[in-house]
Amino acid sequence: MAAELNPAATAATSGRPGGHPWARLPAWVRLAAYVRLAKLGMVDYYLSLFVVGSLLLLRERPGEGLSTGVTLLAFLLGEVCLVGAAVAFDDVAGYRDGSDAVNYGADAPVRRLARKPLLAGTLTEADALRFAWGALVGGGLCWAVALVVAPHRPLWAVLGVVSAGLVVPQYSWGLRLGHRGVQEVFLAAVGWAFVLPLHGLLTGKATGPAVVEAFLFGLGPLLFGVYSNTNDISGDRAVGRPTVACLLSPRGNTAFIGALSVLETAVVVAAALLGVVPWWFPLVLLPVTAARVGQFTIGMVRGDVLRGRLIGIHAHRLLVAALVTANLLSARTA
Repeated sequence: MAAELNPAATAATSGRPGGHPWARLPAWVRLAAYVRLAKLGMVDYYLSLFVVGSLLLLRERPGEGLSTGVTLLAFLLGEVCLVGAAVAFDDVAGYRDGSDAVNYGADAPVRRLARKPLLAGTLTEADALRFAWGALVGGGLCWAVALVVAPHRPLWAVLGVVSAGLVVPQYSWGLRLGHRGVQEVFLAAVGWAFVLPLHGLLTGKATGPAVVEAFLFGLGPLLFGVYSNTNDISGDRAVGRPTVACLLSPRGNTAFIGALSVLETAVVVAAALLGVVPWWFPLVLLPVTAARVGQFTIGMVRGDVLRGRLIGIHAHRLLVAALVTANLLSARTA
């Protein structure tokens, strides 16, 4: 086991065909390792389709059924592929620079080392790179199909899709945006890109509710990502990854996370006061606000950061359910 958790020891066998012990295991075991490499269990970004789908109910006229359905499916498959490529590249980067060994080693029982197949020895670096490049190509093709069959193609939406397709895989690879001091913006921007451009392809415009809900959706992954960053300070500092948690003092980082939590609620209330969304919109999202209070209290005040992260994941999923509920209610009362 020590050799499997040692990048240098694993690398010594990964280059030889059949050299890695997992190469001799059944195909379903290796398939499960690829599923973990792609983080398919983390569905949070993919929930964007529920938000966009429910926003379509607010249109004055029904859209083109077949092209809308194909666009949604192609966009979803593209999301899965591109995010899968991004997290696979990130695992390779974290494996090479040792940050994953630091961040996951001490917390293996909590964070499930098996979710990092390179560290666990279930896949080789070459396996992960082949998967990442294949997923990148597949994602690009899926989004090209979405652009071709979409019922509308406003320039801003097309540029949004193309930009996201180019940027999403470069979190830890290529431009290495996660190492350039923009990690937090990146986490939110991916969520924004998965809602608003798709809505534009399906409706031809960016409505007020769509802009508000895209912004809130993007804050979701950010509001559990910053808790991960707080837990990973030592590993990130060791490899020079300048997250906000690394750059600020503990008190400053706590204030930053608190400000993000308040921002979410402030946007919800402001949108209702300005008439962008119905007056009762904040009431529907009240459970999300309560979850954020609990998340901050447990994660930052009491110091149980990983539990705060878990609450954040649940809060994001609760946010999606609340947004869908609000859109359904708006459609019924329109």
